[in-house]
Amino acid sequence: MQDDKILVSEDINEYWGGEWTETKNDIVYKYANAYLQIMKDKKYWKLLYFDGFAGEGIVKGLDEKSQDMKERFSSAFRIIEIDKPRSFDMYYLVELNKKKAKELDDNINSKFLKKTKSIFIISEDCNKKLVDMSKYLQSKNGQKTKVLAFVDPYGMEINWESIECLKGLSIDLWILLPTGIGINRLLKRDGNISDEWMIKLEKALGLSSKIIKDYFYKKEIENTLFGEISFTKKQENSIDKIVSLYKDRLSEIFEYVSNPYELKNSNGNKMYHLLLASNNKTAQKIANDIIKLKN
Repeated sequence: MQDDKILVSEDINEYWGGEWTETKNDIVYKYANAYLQIMKDKKYWKLLYFDGFAGEGIVKGLDEKSQDMKERFSSAFRIIEIDKPRSFDMYYLVELNKKKAKELDDNINSKFLKKTKSIFIISEDCNKKLVDMSKYLQSKNGQKTKVLAFVDPYGMEINWESIECLKGLSIDLWILLPTGIGINRLLKRDGNISDEWMIKLEKALGLSSKIIKDYFYKKEIENTLFGEISFTKKQENSIDKIVSLYKDRLSEIFEYVSNPYELKNSNGNKMYHLLLASNNKTAQKIANDIIKLKN
């Protein structure tokens, strides 16, 4: 257990400073540009950008090439800067941590002057705000709104039911799935998963403990001097199985899901996978093209 905590701590440091952080933000940024290009003449649509884990907006981290400290701008910051061919009509930035939300507000005011754009910073749970957004999009006013959302959790904060409530709505959702850094760590090799960890897995995947165990584990029998011994063994390539399972789950909610983009740390360990889910086929194609160029 202690080793797991150390590994998570190391990966979180990479999250805030690693080169792959810029890569995932760059993918979403390029998609936002393409999205706004398509929507440039469709003024009858109100466009909303939703960021579920906005952070402080500006993060200082160690540049892996120069070894100097470098400022990195969040996806929200970069997307707010887009003015041509059109900008979003509203930006809804969610950050649960109140201190970070305050820093985000200060950083945005110093760089953009919030009064010039409709930027809202909300210090609440992203799960709750996703549910609230789903209700809004189903309302009379919301039916005139299209959403580009980026849900970029630090770990396993997103519940499946929060994704499920978006079914059938006008939303393109980029989601960062904590495959290696989160889900796979809870899937213990011997299948002896604590109740606390199993509850987290059930919430994240929207599946029962039985289905989770049947999918990720198998029973094996070993012949020994003392006879046959039955034991539980974790399936090989468990991270790939997580991605495949989650993509299939997303396909039950959205008509189109992109290929996953694999994010690794400096040691080559798989940490996250980034996917787009949408009800628009063109969205899937654009996402796949951007991901292909990054691979």
